[in-house]
Amino acid sequence: MLKKKKENGKEEMDHHNQAGEMPAGESAAQEEAGKDADQAREGGDNSAEVSAEDSLREELASLNDKYLRLFAEFDNFKRRSTRERIELVGTASKSVILSLLPVLDDFDRARKSMETAENVQALREGIELIITKFQNILTQQGVREMNAVGEPFNADLHEAVTSVPAPTEELKGKVVDQLEKGYYLNDKVIRFAKVLVGA
Repeated sequence: MLKKKKENGKEEMDHHNQAGEMPAGESAAQEEAGKDADQAREGGDNSAEVSAEDSLREELASLNDKYLRLFAEFDNFKRRSTRERIELVGTASKSVILSLLPVLDDFDRARKSMETAENVQALREGIELIITKFQNILTQQGVREMNAVGEPFNADLHEAVTSVPAPTEELKGKVVDQLEKGYYLNDKVIRFAKVLVGA
């Protein structure tokens, strides 16, 4: 009878094995192994998330550092440009003044010679030379006279003081005379000519 029960138990075990069911001990071991594998996978996912977060933090820190450096460089450039502009404005007229000082020296000499001069013609020639020298210096600096007389009146170039009767029909609406010369500096008007316009 006992032998028969053992055989029946063995048959049942074989029947369970054939049906795909495992003995209780093996099943528990496999479940435990499955849990470990799941935990390992979850741990891998966590470590991947942590490493991605770290890399983003590093990238953010790097970009922030680049931004701060760029801002500092721009701020330095702005300060340097402002300082250079102030220095340029302060010294822009230096070269012009230095070139005009010899003319002033010539006028001083002419004034001294006027005190004892008896030859007016020589004095006049000396003054003419000084004026020519002065005009040459202005030309070197880009200054030139405006030719206004006989030209049609142009409000962009001329400042009409008054209108006068035109001596001829051709001079109507044109500059008859100028009271003060106009000047260009490198083709830009720096002083308007004060003129009389024919009516």
